[in-house]
Amino acid sequence: MPSIAKPLVPRAPLPRNALGLTVRDYEGPMSTLCAGCGHDSTTAALVQALWQSSIEPHRVVKLSGIGCSSKTPTYFLRGAHGFNSVHGRMVPIATGANAANRDLLYLGISGDGDALSIGLGHLCHGIRRNVRLVHLIENNGVYGLTKGQFSPGADRGSASPRGERNDLSPIDPMLLGLSLGATFLARGFSADKVHLVPLLEAAFAHRGFALIDVISPCVQFNNHVGSTKSYAATRAREVQVTDLLAPIAPAAGPPLAGTVPDGGVLDVPMAGGGELRFRSVPPGYDPTDRTSVAVHLAEHAGRGEVPTGLLFVDESVPDVHERHRSTQQPLNDVPFEQLCPGAGTLDAIQAAYR
Repeated sequence: MPSIAKPLVPRAPLPRNALGLTVRDYEGPMSTLCAGCGHDSTTAALVQALWQSSIEPHRVVKLSGIGCSSKTPTYFLRGAHGFNSVHGRMVPIATGANAANRDLLYLGISGDGDALSIGLGHLCHGIRRNVRLVHLIENNGVYGLTKGQFSPGADRGSASPRGERNDLSPIDPMLLGLSLGATFLARGFSADKVHLVPLLEAAFAHRGFALIDVISPCVQFNNHVGSTKSYAATRAREVQVTDLLAPIAPAAGPPLAGTVPDGGVLDVPMAGGGELRFRSVPPGYDPTDRTSVAVHLAEHAGRGEVPTGLLFVDESVPDVHERHRSTQQPLNDVPFEQLCPGAGTLDAIQAAYR
């Protein structure tokens, strides 16, 4: 069934952001996903976060692969660029686009099957290269488009609607990201918009690869008793590791210590300006210490809990452009004569190495 445009019938004048746009300017057509799908809640959070961040719609590139999750970009930012790639190939498409134009915001949407199965290798290398990409994994533990088989994100012991049990260990994108040197790792719950929106705003401000694992229940194939990724199970197991507030302006004074003080806050400077503010939930949780974060996540997993929030951030790692010292001018704006200077220039470069 094709999507249709949403009718604009505001009850009162809608508030406008710094660009003079309303939240309706960040929406797309009507969703054709199942009623109650967690992906639509994630879409609503994306719309709110983009509007609050006053990001120009035409400066955003939406990318996806194949699956229910890959329909998500259709339903927000109708004025943005978009590319729906083949299964599992969203990250290399984003890498190529980012190489051509570093000045745009790249938003990639994948499912846990798309990202953690056929696309796993590409995800790993995108993290290692620190491509500037906000990558959302809408994680529901099943292949919803092909009728509910267990995905690589399915927890061991989770039951299918027919009563079968998954006996394979899941791939945890957060622990995977920590092992690969990820610079921004967060986990959210699609039904918890209050916490998901500021996570997205923080990811927009990050200059490298921002990976967000969004638990997004599938109401058709994975929202029953026995599922560990249903609405009820996730609410029961969710543990707020960090209560992230929106990015704030830098405060005056000396830099703060790396550990969040008990009952206090930790401000982490962002390379793009401003800071992230962490409020401690577990005493002493340090979102900048890779090793302690891995231990903390493993401890929660051992208790069957789902840690949510901004789990890890490192603004000191260069992104792919900084690492390769590429031009500040986007390559799509560089004149052809500079990109391809001719055989004479190539001969001179080769002669220098003889």
